Amino acid sequence: MNILLTGGAGFIGRWVTKRLLDDGQSLTILDDLSNGRKENLDEFAGHPGLKRFIEGDIKNEALLTELFNETAFDICYHLGASINVQDSIDDPRTTFNNDTIGTFYVMEQCRKHNTKVVFMSTCMVYDRCTDETGITELHPIKPASPYAGAKIAAENMVLSYYYAYGLPTVVIRPFNTYGPFQKTGGEGGVVAIFIKNKLAGLDVNIYGEGTQTRDLLYVEDCARFVVEAGFTDKVDGQIVNAGLGRDISVNDLAKLIIGDESRIKHVEHIHPQSEIQKLLCNYSKAKELLGWEPKVTLEEGIALTEKWIKTSYLM
Repeated sequence: MNILLTGGAGFIGRWVTKRLLDDGQSLTILDDLSNGRKENLDEFAGHPGLKRFIEGDIKNEALLTELFNETAFDICYHLGASINVQDSIDDPRTTFNNDTIGTFYVMEQCRKHNTKVVFMSTCMVYDRCTDETGITELHPIKPASPYAGAKIAAENMVLSYYYAYGLPTVVIRPFNTYGPFQKTGGEGGVVAIFIKNKLAGLDVNIYGEGTQTRDLLYVEDCARFVVEAGFTDKVDGQIVNAGLGRDISVNDLAKLIIGDESRIKHVEHIHPQSEIQKLLCNYSKAKELLGWEPKVTLEEGIALTEKWIKTSYLM
């Protein structure tokens, strides 16, 4: 199939790229490199399935029009977005323009060309989990940050094209994804940051009390979920979660990664108003409709991520 992947040079996008190329698809990637890194795609240079990499903005309507006129895309995996909660609080305009307005421009092209859309949303749209059965797709949402608000607005736009035009669309909500190729600095995920600090002999700083929990999904499991959501009509018009189905407090995660509790420090939270105290995924819908479930345990995933960071150019 001819596939367009926005945000393909990003952390998750890189693994979706690999999955699609391994599947034998014909892939075009669009990324403005505001979050992604061209180096993430170096190993795919010359791959016969990677037709084009375009450094460009999803808000550039002329560019999108040209891309869709040149290639009849069967699926658009739309991952391109501003993804940082704190950035969205400091500068809500940029996040809204990228995540909501940008998504609208992508949807308009997909509508005109009848291209299926897999829209990458986030677990950050949810209110806190209240029990151990986990968060299903029917769980209350809460736009606790402009990032979450922009994603909710974009989700509704995406689903409206399913109902108004019959366009095949699906909204996917992966939980906290981690693994190789995630940034290890301020924009990175908690696992990558903790591991890098451990290897560098630095203390680990935890925002707030550290009792907040996260459901951590290994990136290859996430990429498999993303890709498979595009390969079936069973999830058209649906919202679908993916996670490990196990949560862990940030304190316990730090102990698991660092081992030495004396190196774990607590600092004032930079955005306590947007903190979600408990995140635990119920992925039963993905299992039922996609036959998907995670394969990599948290301990296995941390070991794989640490091995990669030890040998990567990011250290």
